[in-house]
Amino acid sequence: MNLWLTRLLRNAITAVTSLGSFARFVISTVDGVRAEPPQRRVIVPLMVEIGLKSVGVVLATGAFVGMVLAVQIYNQLHKMGAESTAGPIINLSIVSELGPVLAAIILAGRVGGAMAAELGTMKVTEQIDALRTLGADPVTYLVTPRFLSCLLLVPILTLYSDAIGVVGGYVMSVKFYAISEHYYWEQTRRFLEMWDVFVGIAKSLFFGGAIGLICCYKGFQAGQGAEGVGRATTNAFVAAFITILVSNFFMSLFFNTLYRVLHS
Repeated sequence: MNLWLTRLLRNAITAVTSLGSFARFVISTVDGVRAEPPQRRVIVPLMVEIGLKSVGVVLATGAFVGMVLAVQIYNQLHKMGAESTAGPIINLSIVSELGPVLAAIILAGRVGGAMAAELGTMKVTEQIDALRTLGADPVTYLVTPRFLSCLLLVPILTLYSDAIGVVGGYVMSVKFYAISEHYYWEQTRRFLEMWDVFVGIAKSLFFGGAIGLICCYKGFQAGQGAEGVGRATTNAFVAAFITILVSNFFMSLFFNTLYRVLHS
């Protein structure tokens, strides 16, 4: 019993210490944005890598999410004779929930993992220590531009994913299952509000910031050798993935409650 309690306390202390270390890391990053905004020659290549080179995978993900969602929803609605309501169900799901979450998860794997591996390699090869020796702040120089790039570009990529997802759902519903095009868009117009678009963008903005901060932090905490870099990369994706799912749940509760309050 004492051994179990000691282990529990040790794990709790480690968790609190890690949380405090991450909080300091976040404060340093945000302070770097305010005190010394990244130069164009630094942030533009990162934006190209994070944004432009991710467009293809994001569009493919959004298209197939919309089509799969249409297939599943049609099968259920067809049993009830309510196929005309497929439009708002598909598009609401894409815009406010599935689009932001799945786009963020894909980007956490593609972009977040790459950032964690890159920064982890820099730590193992002592390049981060060299920056400190030269009088530069590694967080401001390395993390701030990556954080800003994720914060700005993940919402834009999410909008692309939403748009192609809506098109994919439309093609499957109207062209493949022969649902009335008029009812499809008319029902969507009635039930899809700008509020739903705002919620999706707000979620993706938070997801982008979380991906940048968590993955850069895990890279800075990488252990020695190739094994340490690989473990940091895996931990970065897992932590970002869990954060996206958990935060999406709480943000959905918050925005739904806020919507009811504003319209009561």
